[in-house]
Amino acid sequence: MNDVTILAIGLGFPEGPVAMPDGSVVLTEIRNNRCSRVAPDGTVSLFSAAGGGPNGLAVGPDGAFYLCNNGGSRYVEGSSMGQGPHPDYKFGSIQRIDPTTGAATLLYNEVGGNKLSAPNDLVFDVHGGFYFTDLGKRYARHRDHGGLYYALPDGSKVTEIAYPILSPNGCGLSPDGNTLYAADTEGARLWAFEIEAPGVLRKPQPHAHHSGRVLCGLPGNARFDSLAVMASGNIAVATLTTGHITEISPGGEIVRAVKMPDIYPTNICFGGADMRTAYITLSDSGRLGMMQWPEPGLKLNFG
Repeated sequence: MNDVTILAIGLGFPEGPVAMPDGSVVLTEIRNNRCSRVAPDGTVSLFSAAGGGPNGLAVGPDGAFYLCNNGGSRYVEGSSMGQGPHPDYKFGSIQRIDPTTGAATLLYNEVGGNKLSAPNDLVFDVHGGFYFTDLGKRYARHRDHGGLYYALPDGSKVTEIAYPILSPNGCGLSPDGNTLYAADTEGARLWAFEIEAPGVLRKPQPHAHHSGRVLCGLPGNARFDSLAVMASGNIAVATLTTGHITEISPGGEIVRAVKMPDIYPTNICFGGADMRTAYITLSDSGRLGMMQWPEPGLKLNFG
């Protein structure tokens, strides 16, 4: 397998990469409160001054970008990770970003009267709605519960579909659209949820918080971040602390674990003509990497 090529440096905890048809990558910089575009030559430019804590990013059916904004975190010198909510934090939100002007508008900041805490990642289904995770803010002595949600891009409807979950991070859909995957950060568990209708998950059994089943978990100090689904149906999960991209089959077997040049590879997405060009955010060092993957990623519904 080819080594990782570094495309861009100096990024402020990058996440949420979206591979564009022109070879550029639009991504988020949580620490810098913005979304940026990385050109094929590595040049970084402002895409959207979204504010807060821009996290997961996806293209919707209208060609606009939809952003999970965690509301902002406090950063200290010498640490790449956020240290709890920013002093100005009020709530997390879903924002719509105009692809031409970069203007960010608020779409959702609450569900059923409850404020969103720290929306993290999202994925659009073939019907044009999107699933998203809320990781939950971490405080010094407690944390908010996380959950899974489904929303429409016109701002008309958002529903809570699985709650509570400890720390749901990356999410993705199986190639047939019938399974929703969510990576749980703490404990490194990959959950699978059966979708019965758009935005409707199979009902949980008695005494269960949700209907998810654990597909795979890793031992040791591993933690899961975001994920991407492959054309084969495998799930590539960015694995923190150990510094790998871990590819897991729908049956729960580990297919491969590819070492990254960073302890916090947080996100992976796929592009290129054959969908085998993997873009990986290397967030501890603030870099964007690129490499050729052994198999193609799954084309997103509106990417």
